[in-house]
Formats: sequence, structure tokens, C-alpha cells
Amino acid sequence: MAKKSDYFGLGYIVSLILAIIPVTSWICGAVTRFMEGKIVAGLIRLLFGFTIVWILDIIWMALNKQIIRLLNV
Repeated sequence: MAKKSDYFGLGYIVSLILAIIPVTSWICGAVTRFMEGKIVAGLIRLLFGFTIVWILDIIWMALNKQIIRLLNV
């Protein structure tokens, strides 16, 4: 069985495709952080998800198979 990745436990390839698309990366990233109970991190993703966080998510997802976690609060 394939290793699960970040967005809702989806596979790595699906998560990478979702990370490349700006709108889905913004929404899925925020929802993922809220589901983890990280309210501040989710709010930051909602506010700044279309900027540098999106680019960092693509790079981090390609290298580490998970979204970047700037804050653990």
C-alpha cells in the first residue's frame, strides 16, 4: 500500500497535484492545519496562502512529501 501524504491522507501524487494548483493548495492547506488543531497556522495559511506559502508548499511537498509547517501553534 502506498504511503499516505498530507492532504487528508491522500496519496503523494494526488497531494502534489493539489499543491501545484493555487486555489486547492490554499484551501487544502488551511483545512489540513485546522484539522490538526493548529488554529493560528490555519489562519496564516488563509491570509498568506496565495503568496510565498504556496511556493514553499510545492517545494516542500516535492522534497519531503508533506506541506510546510511554519508554525506549530
